[in-house]
This record gives sequence, C-alpha cells and structure tokens, in this order.
Amino acid sequence: MGRDVAVFGAYGHTGRFVVAELRERGYVPLLLGRDEARLAELAGAGFEARRASVDDPGSLDRALRGASALINCAGPFAVTAAPLVEAALRAGVPYVDVAAEIEANADMFAHFAERARAAGTVVVPAMAFFGGLGDLLVTAAMGDWTAADEAHVAYGLSGWQPTLGTLVSGEVSGRRREGRRVRFTGGRLEYHDDALPTLEWPFPDPVGPQSVIGEFTMADVVTVPSHLDVPEVRTYMSAKAASDLAAPVNGERGRSAETFVVDVRVRSGGAERRAVATGRDIYAVSAPLAVEAVDRVLTGRTRTIGVASAGAVFDAPDFLRALSAHLSLEGV
Repeated sequence: MGRDVAVFGAYGHTGRFVVAELRERGYVPLLLGRDEARLAELAGAGFEARRASVDDPGSLDRALRGASALINCAGPFAVTAAPLVEAALRAGVPYVDVAAEIEANADMFAHFAERARAAGTVVVPAMAFFGGLGDLLVTAAMGDWTAADEAHVAYGLSGWQPTLGTLVSGEVSGRRREGRRVRFTGGRLEYHDDALPTLEWPFPDPVGPQSVIGEFTMADVVTVPSHLDVPEVRTYMSAKAASDLAAPVNGERGRSAETFVVDVRVRSGGAERRAVATGRDIYAVSAPLAVEAVDRVLTGRTRTIGVASAGAVFDAPDFLRALSAHLSLEGV
C-alpha cells in the first residue's frame, strides 16, 4: 500500500490539520495548491509541494503521480470538487473531500456515481464535521433498523468563528439556490423562502437545553438519505453559533477553544434512538475524519465502491470508536 496522500488546499486552515494528521499516522502528505508562495512556506517543513490548479487538468495529473489517494480541502467545492474527482478517476485513486456545500455534495452523487463504480474506486464527499460525522452518527443510531420516519441532527456549538473558506463557500451555495433556503422533506430536497424557526433543543449534560435555529440545513441532508431510508432529515444549529457567522474570520492556524456536541435522534413509529458526539474545534476534527476515511479505503475496510457517504462505505460504529482520541461518544 502506498503511503503518499495528496492534499489539495494543503495550506488552508483545514488543510493544515489534515497534513498534520496524515504525518502523525505515518502517511506522506503531498502538498497541492495553486499558490506557489503558500506551498513553499508549508514545504519548508519538509513536505513535497506540487503546484496544481483546477482549471489546468494537466497540472492535476502531474500532481497526482505516485499518490495513493486525494483529499480535497479547498472550497468552494462547487468549483474544485468536479475537476479533482475527474483527476482522481484518471489517476485511479480514491477521492475524499471535506465539503459542507449541499449542492456540491449532491452533484457528486448525480454526476459521478456510475463512473466511480465502473472504475472500481471510492469517492467520499463531505467526509468532515458537517455531513460525514452526522451521517456516521445517524447510521450508528439506526443500528438494525432498515428505515426510520425522521432523523434529527442538532449542532450545539459554543461558538463558530468561520474561516474565509467557510464564508466563501456559503456565498457560492447561496447564489446557487438564489438566496432561498433548503430542507429535506418527503424524500427530496426542497427550496423555500420561509423564515427559520427558533426552538429549544434538549442537549445532554453538560451543555443542557439551548436555543437553536430549526431547519438550519447542513450537508447531512445529502449524506444521510443517500443510503438510508429516512424521508425527513432535519438539522439544527445553536442560535449563538448561527449568530457568530457574522463574526471576524478565523485566521488562526492552531486549534480553537470552541467546543461542540452533535446530538442525533432517529425516530420510527413511537421508538427513538440516540447517538451523541462531543469534542473541540469543528475544523480540527475534520482532519481525523478525513484521514481515517482514507486509511480505511487504502486498507480495504470498505463496504462499497462508487460515490458513497461515510455511513454507507464504512462500519459506522467502528469508525466512530476509532476516533476516541478526538470525540467522546454516547449511544455508539
């Protein structure tokens, strides 16, 4: 098994966490991006840097030579994901990204499912805090259920200092949906202009009940129903964190002190099952999620090929427990 893993957007906030996680786990990060100066700065730490741009397929092909896998950390993913998946398919290597853009995630399933399956490779979108973690928790909570009536994913963040990439990706998604909001109901994505409700969510101790924004829709509405028979998938965001999206951009390169709890409830008839994950720093925790995914793909611990969300391609409870150094879990 090759140990070289290409990281596109390696010098970004999340990309740096991914590079560090790869190195800690014995992989050799290949630093990819279009900014030569920023690549050179990071390469000074002893890594190999390869300049590549999504509008130059040849540069991507050269950058992926010798790589065993590709992790895309560079948004907006509406721009970067498709060219990088194309390059991964040409190179015959698995692709993982940390996209939280709902439409970009949906595009992966719509446009690359058949080609990735035919190539016998794995494409895992949204393998990060938003999308991947929620999907793993919902899958674990479902257990032996083959279907459920509803899945609820509530995010209790002590704060949210967005990165520039988060803000830009949000703007791109907003333009794609023409300023409308999105929900997953009746088994499909639905766009609307309704005001978002505010309600209280009973997070477990020590967080306790918090005011949340209902239908604050995240990538879970793509990942969960991509493989689970759940016609209603709803996500919620703590009101404080939602208000923080207007705060200054997170320019720090280290870990944030902000904490999180992800509280998942699945309901079928009168029965409810629950899974909870708590931890620190939504950007930093995306790194072990993405790197664990790559490690499992490269070591053959997968359940399917093609475009697949985390819960479909991996053993969800086992995957979550493997992240015990980064997450505290209940109900898994």
